[in-house]
Amino acid sequence: MTLDFSDLRTAPRLLIQAELKPVQGTRFQPTGFPDLGAAVYDGPDGTQMLLVESAQSMANRLETVCWDTVSDDWVTPLKGLPVIKVTTADGKTLTNSLLEAHRINSPYILEGNDTTVLDILKKELAGREEGAVSIRDLAKVLLRYDTNTLLHGVFLAKSDLAGGRLRLPRALSAFVEAEGVSVAQSGGVKNDHVNPSGDTGRGFGNVPFSREEYTAKKINAYFSLDLAQIRGFGLGEAVENMLIAIALFKIHRFLENGLRLRTACDFDSVAITVTRPKDFKLPSLADLEEGLPTLIKDVAAKKLFADPPVTVVKWSGTSKKADKNQGR
Repeated sequence: MTLDFSDLRTAPRLLIQAELKPVQGTRFQPTGFPDLGAAVYDGPDGTQMLLVESAQSMANRLETVCWDTVSDDWVTPLKGLPVIKVTTADGKTLTNSLLEAHRINSPYILEGNDTTVLDILKKELAGREEGAVSIRDLAKVLLRYDTNTLLHGVFLAKSDLAGGRLRLPRALSAFVEAEGVSVAQSGGVKNDHVNPSGDTGRGFGNVPFSREEYTAKKINAYFSLDLAQIRGFGLGEAVENMLIAIALFKIHRFLENGLRLRTACDFDSVAITVTRPKDFKLPSLADLEEGLPTLIKDVAAKKLFADPPVTVVKWSGTSKKADKNQGR
């Protein structure tokens, strides 16, 4: 199937909203933050709001749904996309740039004894220690070796790479927010049927605990795709269409397969709405699964991907140079 994104050619953003509800019951457990707990706040009209899932966490979740951990490869519609794999010295899988929190800037990729990727970046991004950083040049290199980074952003904070100024903001961002929330207090006891009065500091004895969950009048997942940024990469229409399709695929896959956020936080997607531009018809997951392989092959045919698309880095520990840099 041919995916048509012509309605997005002049739009600066694609905004999508998905209504969610708990799979069972009414309670759910939001994300928590150190020294803060749940992020409860007042909306502009005084309505009590709750951040259910942060932008940082959502980026990770949108990436996770793209990887088949059993076959250690992209899920079928995305096969052929560039990625950087990290293996142990004996060839066992360790991690990859899709699953790493900092993507191509992962310490397992850039701070090890194997400097394959670091050397590539130095070579292809050389001569940028002074003057304005070219986002287009950076995007071209990222497309070649770690395409996913063009959607989720990166900060190459290394002094020997353009003085640590190479960064790309997220083109695809998301969060989950609840409106009209109330606290659902509960609790329980960890029972020790052998010695109820045992030393709890050592794991014995009965231990009562409190539990704080929430209910909400509305729960929504919000997705924003910066189309202007994608066009600004200057990589051509074939790449733009591919990136848009990958982003929509991620959103659909997350809403279909990735909504179990925590043990006590499992949602269903009730309805998906495009809020901007309103006349854009969102393709289905089936349409995206059918059309993506062709879009990826079209970009590969233009020699814009690394050949082979998988770059392998062997991890055998941190280099002495990296240790010195980390201590500064």
